[in-house]
Amino acid sequence: MERYAKYRHLVRSDLFRYQGKANWLMFFWLYFFHPGFKISFWMRTVKFLHQVGVFRVTLYPLARLIYQYQSTRFGVELPFRTEVGPGLYIGHFNGIVVHYKSVIGKNCSLLQGVTIGRTYRGEKKGIPTIGDNVFIGAGAVVLGNIKVGNGAAIGSNCVVVEDVPDGAVVVGIPGKVVSDRGSEGLIRHLI
Repeated sequence: MERYAKYRHLVRSDLFRYQGKANWLMFFWLYFFHPGFKISFWMRTVKFLHQVGVFRVTLYPLARLIYQYQSTRFGVELPFRTEVGPGLYIGHFNGIVVHYKSVIGKNCSLLQGVTIGRTYRGEKKGIPTIGDNVFIGAGAVVLGNIKVGNGAAIGSNCVVVEDVPDGAVVVGIPGKVVSDRGSEGLIRHLI
């Protein structure tokens, strides 16, 4: 029962991030007309079904197939094993790739073309950790064993290979801090 309550909270939190409402009408509207929500819904559902023994052998295989189909259809590689906090917002689909061991905090916004990945060499070898209330712009790349602080904003086409402090705005290749305004005004409907 506790797992179901957590699952329901995560789906409702993701739903709220899109329009500031979390009701059945909004669920159906976003499910059928917003691919980003559909992807996050199936990611949460597959993870829930995988964790519950009886569902693992009954509903999980079908849900996993549906999720794989939706992921391929919309070009979003967000493995269900990824640790993603409540309030995930995928603004535009296509070209999103997230490493399955990445950790993403609550109220994270991902736009099209975002890559959150692992590096296999150098002092930053590893996987990123994304804090709470982080905005990641279109085409941004976050690589390596780095931490993106709470309330940070990563600009479009930025390549981040170093830690990002809380509340920073990072732009460029490689990413450099240009402001301390962070994601203020970029993230709507916080949970």
